[in-house]
Amino acid sequence: MNFISKTMKLNNADSVPYLTYNSLSEIKFINHAFSTRLGGVSRGEFTSMNLAFNRGDNPDAVTENYRRFCQSAGFDFESLTASAQDHHTFVRAVTRENRGVGIYKPRDMESVDAIITNESGVTLVTYYADCTPLFFVDTKNRAIGLAHAGWRGTVGRIGEKTVEKMTGLYGTNPADIKAAIGPAISVCCYEVDKPCADNFYALEGLDSGQFVFPKENEKYMVDLPEANRQILVAAGVLPQNITVSDVCTNCNSELLWSHRATKGRRGTMCAFLSLDNS
Repeated sequence: MNFISKTMKLNNADSVPYLTYNSLSEIKFINHAFSTRLGGVSRGEFTSMNLAFNRGDNPDAVTENYRRFCQSAGFDFESLTASAQDHHTFVRAVTRENRGVGIYKPRDMESVDAIITNESGVTLVTYYADCTPLFFVDTKNRAIGLAHAGWRGTVGRIGEKTVEKMTGLYGTNPADIKAAIGPAISVCCYEVDKPCADNFYALEGLDSGQFVFPKENEKYMVDLPEANRQILVAAGVLPQNITVSDVCTNCNSELLWSHRATKGRRGTMCAFLSLDNS
């Protein structure tokens, strides 16, 4: 497999592959990973590592996929706590009491696009197939967060809202956050129409000229990772503490699930993030 990245590493490529950030791997008190479409037991259009229960896949296969992924990437299956994404901007704080929700326990909320915790023994899980994952690590107060930023979440500034929630609950100083953005569909592949682009132009205090690029026939290319990077900087995260993935899901659709590349016939990937127990 010809995987090339300056920001991310492909691990266990011959069994159950997963991606990690070089920058986040330097933080010793967390474990993090991003899944691929390979290494699972799902079949048909979900072949083979699908981690979504709500797309019509066999739930037993999805559960087995989680177990295999956790074993490969070093997570405790019992610790998983999932979001309930609907492209909004609600940020939920979770604890050990929420372990299993959305995985082996029913969802107890219907709109959660970001989750945060400061407790060890809880693994945050969020879902993707082109949208932008945002990783947050408060390196001083040992708190973490994951956010799902599709275009609606991005223009809703979910990254900023996650930082604000961590600040309010955990005393996080944004300057202490190390963040990572992606993998996601990149500016090379993400074409939108004018009504969508207008939402990005309307973002206040940002340089939209760096993430919205007009084409012909009222079409635009949008750089979701760059838009989210600017939102995080506006929220007080230091530019040098933000890593933006150079991996495009659409360009790497043999390795990663891409909604656009598969025309919606696909499985789903997840971001995972946990504090260690030490």
